[in-house]
Amino acid sequence: MKISFFSVLLFAVVSSAVVTAGCNQEAAGPVIHESQSVPKDAATAMRADIHMNAGTLKLAGGSSGWLDANFDYNIPQWKPTITYNAVGASGDLRVEQPGGNQNRSNTRNEWDLRLNDDIPTDVTTELGAGDANLNLGTVTLRSLSIEIGAGTLNLDLRGHPKRSYEVRIRGGAGDATVRLPADVGLYVEAGGGIGDVSVKGLRHEGDHWLNDAYATAPVQVHANIKGGVGGITVIAE
Repeated sequence: MKISFFSVLLFAVVSSAVVTAGCNQEAAGPVIHESQSVPKDAATAMRADIHMNAGTLKLAGGSSGWLDANFDYNIPQWKPTITYNAVGASGDLRVEQPGGNQNRSNTRNEWDLRLNDDIPTDVTTELGAGDANLNLGTVTLRSLSIEIGAGTLNLDLRGHPKRSYEVRIRGGAGDATVRLPADVGLYVEAGGGIGDVSVKGLRHEGDHWLNDAYATAPVQVHANIKGGVGGITVIAE
């Protein structure tokens, strides 16, 4: 059998690429646990940006400072970074995972983050793949934006908000469950490409849902929820 020069060259290129990819593969090791915090300063408003490539994200209120964070991961290159800057009266908080190969087995990446309840906060959360459990009913939200590429979202906003805010949710593949406080005015738009939409505790009018308090309540929550593949469940209680 004759082997052409092109075949030999192609084999060499492919083999080189495989070896290179193997060399660049990030090795999983023992689980690393880290705790970090951001203390209070003179800021009177906050922007919190959370960016996680893949893993399990827990986000809630209850911090005595601006942030209390616990991380568990077993890829050293995934060590999260926290940056905080204050510009005038506004604080800018960012929690971010460095890039890397996420499609691997035997990896662990879990974040448990707590924000301050009292300072008015704009929260932006981006999760490439994984599960997000967000319990933000005690946080003084000014706005909330969530994007998940693939995975499950459980969002609980039940509480007693003192100010109105907007919620924007975009999901790729996976189910989303959103719980809203029923004692404020609620206006919800929800839809997706593939998957059922179930709304409980609100009445359906045209292309949206709302509650009886929406017309007169001084505090209102507007939610716009879009999913790709998966079900969307909205519960007002």
